[in-house]
Amino acid sequence: MGASSSNLTEGGSTTGTGPGLGDIPESCVASVFTYLTPPEICDLARLNRVFRGAASSDTVWESKLPHNYRDLLDLMPPERYQNLCKKDIFALLSRPVPFDDGNKEVWLDVVTGKVCVSISAKAMAITGIEDRRYWNWIPTDESRFNIAAYLQQIWWFEVDGLVKFPFPADIYTLSFRIHVGKFFKRLGRRVCSFEHTHGWDIKPVTFELSTSDGQEASTQCFLDDCARNEINGNYKRGYWIEYKVGEFIVSASDPATEVRFSMKQIDCTHLKGGIYVDNVSIIPSNLKTSRRRMTLK
Repeated sequence: MGASSSNLTEGGSTTGTGPGLGDIPESCVASVFTYLTPPEICDLARLNRVFRGAASSDTVWESKLPHNYRDLLDLMPPERYQNLCKKDIFALLSRPVPFDDGNKEVWLDVVTGKVCVSISAKAMAITGIEDRRYWNWIPTDESRFNIAAYLQQIWWFEVDGLVKFPFPADIYTLSFRIHVGKFFKRLGRRVCSFEHTHGWDIKPVTFELSTSDGQEASTQCFLDDCARNEINGNYKRGYWIEYKVGEFIVSASDPATEVRFSMKQIDCTHLKGGIYVDNVSIIPSNLKTSRRRMTLK
């Protein structure tokens, strides 16, 4: 069995007289690899020397990078990517690349090579954020940026932000990441308190987005409607929930697209509090849908 497997991968047939996978021209293997995902290419690279060589081809990895990947490279010092092959550039960009003082990140999805962006609450304009009677910045490893804004209580709730970026042509979904209730560690276990969570079941929060080319989207949602609403089988309280604001279409990366977004509940007839605002994500819509299907399985 071992001898047959060796013949099949390194060259020669199972009888030792005919051609095997190792005899396929590297250029042919590289051509096939352009139709595969990066994880599939890396798996096949372990078969033999020919596949390993094809898996390092710049032609293969050029096809996995977005056409404007150099815009992403421009966000980091040149010494980080100079003299790198395309495979290593893909690996570099598949890790978060910070920009705008580290309060925003961009990365490539490791399977599709599509561009994803995340914006920290630190990069947003939050009404009352300077007053610790209303808001506090809470360090937490549950945040992509290791810090989230926690609302004690406030009358006028409004969070606004914008990002200007050369998104490649695609359809994108923008979502706010919110947590209802205050969490902390007790005896090594995660515990949530809802003692100060109030006001979110009285009036809905309005989410909005607009783009520099005139696209708009909005939605409304009760953040603390735990009696009726469940997301992925979990109640809203005590979990990080991504609230979809809407979608927008990018037809070209040049000029850069400016996206403005907000969430607000400015009815001053009642106080509201007891939630975290973590970040806003902008993810290609088909990627968002496929991840949701995987979660629901």
